[in-house]
Amino acid sequence: MISKKFGILLSTPPSHPSVETVVHLSSEALTQGIDLYLYFIDEGVKNISDPRYTELVGRGMKLFVCAYGCQQHGVATDLLDSRISLCGLVVLSNIVNGCDRFLAFT
Repeated sequence: MISKKFGILLSTPPSHPSVETVVHLSSEALTQGIDLYLYFIDEGVKNISDPRYTELVGRGMKLFVCAYGCQQHGVATDLLDSRISLCGLVVLSNIVNGCDRFLAFT
C-alpha cells in the first residue's frame, strides 16, 4: 500500500490561531499513518521552539524551517533539534510537488 503524503505550510507567529489548528491537524494525520511534511516560513519560524512540534517530529513528522526566515526574525538555530531541517524554498517547492495534498496557513 502506498502511503499518502500531506504537506503543510505555516507562516504565522505563535500567537495566531492557525498554530493550534496545525498542531491538531498534524497529530491527526500522523495518527492515520499519513507521511507528514511541515514547513515553517516567515513568522512561522518563531514556532520552532514549541514543544508540541518537537513531539510531532518524534512521532514521525518531517519538519523543515526556512533558514532565511530564522535569520530575518532573529530566531536562534544553534540548539536546534537534529531532526529538524534548516533549508530554503527549493525544499518547499519539492514538498508542494511531492505531496498528495498541501495546505497553507498564512
